[in-house]
Amino acid sequence: MGILNLTPDSFSDGGLHAGRDAAIRRAEEMVGQGAKILDIGGESSRPGAQPVAAAEEIQRTRAVVGELKRRFPQVLVSIDTTKSAVARSALDQGADIINDISGFCADPEMVDLAAQSDCGVVLMHMKGTPQTMQVAPSYGDVVSEMREYFSQRLAVCLDRGIRPERICFDPGIGFGKAHEHNLALLNSLSDLAPKGHLLLLGVSRKSVIGRCLGDAEMSLRDWPTVALTARARRDGVLLHRVHEVDAASQALRMTEALMAKELS
Repeated sequence: MGILNLTPDSFSDGGLHAGRDAAIRRAEEMVGQGAKILDIGGESSRPGAQPVAAAEEIQRTRAVVGELKRRFPQVLVSIDTTKSAVARSALDQGADIINDISGFCADPEMVDLAAQSDCGVVLMHMKGTPQTMQVAPSYGDVVSEMREYFSQRLAVCLDRGIRPERICFDPGIGFGKAHEHNLALLNSLSDLAPKGHLLLLGVSRKSVIGRCLGDAEMSLRDWPTVALTARARRDGVLLHRVHEVDAASQALRMTEALMAKELS
């Protein structure tokens, strides 16, 4: 899953791909490097980011989603939003997946929208909001609480009629977690998601990497992201949300070659 932020203020690439033409060029590059999903976001979710009105988010994303589906019909397009109006606009343009960092908690209409469509859904865990999530987050046992949260969100979706095979989960690395919480989750990827469901991992360039490397700046976090991607694949993670598709794709191909050899 290649990240395509159409925002001026995302944490590592804000403004780089804002605007239709720049977004299409970046999407073409990522597809050429092996991206099977393009994740389109019109609102930054970095810590402290300010909310964006739904109309502005739609203006940033709607035309890009439609153009990507026309140009790359073989590629899935995901809309990264917490707002049902934005998701509906993207679905109308052919989007295949709703990726909601609130796990369908922020907008009560989101789960019904998903139930009425046939799209895939990504339910992420976030404690608080982007404005509050990193203000002293605390857990008794972050891994157990994550499993319980996933079970609860799954039950809500199934109750509304969303088929189980359409649902996957994201532990939300960096979203309302202290450093030790992120490490605990990364060390428990193999059994976080409910049985039979896929896990999506979004760890690309995040602060947990920077802190492990002595507050490394953004430009030094791509190769550690590759290492975590390979490790996560061995732990059973099949969906990887990344900025640098080429390096991640190579790491995944190499990891899967080794895994196939182990099974032969």
